[in-house]
Amino acid sequence: MPSKSNVEMLEKVAGSLEASNGVFVVDYRGLSVKETQEVRRALREAGAEMKVYKNNIVKIALENAGLPNIDEMLAGTCAYVFYEKDAVDAAKVIKEQSEKLKKMDFVGAIADGVALSAEEAKAYADLPNREQLMAQIAGLINGFARDIAVCVKEVPAGLARTVNAVSEQKQAA
Repeated sequence: MPSKSNVEMLEKVAGSLEASNGVFVVDYRGLSVKETQEVRRALREAGAEMKVYKNNIVKIALENAGLPNIDEMLAGTCAYVFYEKDAVDAAKVIKEQSEKLKKMDFVGAIADGVALSAEEAKAYADLPNREQLMAQIAGLINGFARDIAVCVKEVPAGLARTVNAVSEQKQAA
């Protein structure tokens, strides 16, 4: 019979998985309490939270939730970063903190229902976030609209220049 604390932890992990869109698994070995608090604060600002659970409990919770099997990643000192909205924002924070502290690294992830390797999870940090993508799309739309306006304006302007040139030729003759 499982202990009461393990059952409670399983419920917490299941709740975190249900409330999130995915999870990054990070190795946090060597982080001090102060550094861990700093990482958690930065993640909270990005709409994510870092929790430390027993790896076996997380394996069971992932299986119960029908999420991909990442058993090979769940070994050693793992922390779990659950993100609610944008995986890219959470990945960027993890990457920034790992470069700053030199004590954290990606182990893997589950994003959009797919298991990701450490390299694939790290690649999320190099993608533009939602706001950057929206700005790029708006810039493209604005550019197309400007080009269309210039083309539409040039049709009557070209016609006017042609008519003016013909009238000048007739007056000269």
